Amino acid sequence: MRVYADRESCISGGRCMATLPEVFDQDDEGLVVVLTSRPAPEHHAKTRKAAYLCPARAIDVTEGPSAN
Repeated sequence: MRVYADRESCISGGRCMATLPEVFDQDDEGLVVVLTSRPAPEHHAKTRKAAYLCPARAIDVTEGPSAN
């Protein structure tokens, strides 16, 4: 799994950070910061949930062999 966040699309909703602070944070402007682009396997389900909950759809999760 790989995670990418489009900071230009981010609207500072904070749902990603609230869902999984081990992977997502916000900078001083409130924009998403990906702390690790390759989350640990135990965080995969919540990473998908954070992407789903993003109101701006600014988080992209890529899965599969090429994402490892």
